Amino acid sequence: MLEPARTVREALDYVQRNFLHEMTTKHPQSAEATRIWNVPFAALEEALVNAVYHRSHEIPEPVEVRISPDEVTILSFPGPDRSVRLQDLQTGRAVSRRYRNRRIGEFLKELKLTEGRATGIPKILKAMRMNGSPEPAFETDDERSSFVVRLPVHLSARQKTLVTAEATAEVTAEVDRLLRVLEGDLSRADLQAALGLKHAERFRQAYLLPALAQGWVEMTMPDKPKSRNQRYRLTASGVSRASRRGSGHGA
Repeated sequence: MLEPARTVREALDYVQRNFLHEMTTKHPQSAEATRIWNVPFAALEEALVNAVYHRSHEIPEPVEVRISPDEVTILSFPGPDRSVRLQDLQTGRAVSRRYRNRRIGEFLKELKLTEGRATGIPKILKAMRMNGSPEPAFETDDERSSFVVRLPVHLSARQKTLVTAEATAEVTAEVDRLLRVLEGDLSRADLQAALGLKHAERFRQAYLLPALAQGWVEMTMPDKPKSRNQRYRLTASGVSRASRRGSGHGA
């Protein structure tokens, strides 16, 4: 039971050191300054602990933390139990009637990482509101195959957000695989099949969005991003990057 707790601690420490920062604004007519965080630590901690607490160990997919200048995204598998309504999650009134990983939950409670009383979502909402941040978003699909928590960066901090190495021009293993299988114009379904991925949200978060953000992949219909006829292809820089990786040269 120690390994999940250690993983949570290490992930939180890494994000806190490399991403979280506080902004202080002084006001001429007041002795008190305004202090805000790009993302409040309390919200991030609750979201990550909940993801570890409720993930299924029968699904060989890790909990993923993705950082961009605009938000922190935490993806876990599977989604919430069907007894939980998504609209109740958004308002902090959701109460699950079934619990996964009770032993891990008890261990996390001993380490004071969770209370285990359906307080995680309300704490996330409260922390974001107290910081003046945009509302967090909670997403799942009809099959409840995955669960996504989006923690938007405070609007005043977005221009000064520190971007971690994963959000820079470094090629992750996932993006590297995408660049190597993308030949010609392929649909999202074709790309998922080529990569052997079943979960659409994992493909979107770990593979497609980072490749698009770096300009290595582009849409064939950029003015209609949600079109059913949308296809994806390598850009000139993407072709160059893929050939360099294929020849064994590093980034």
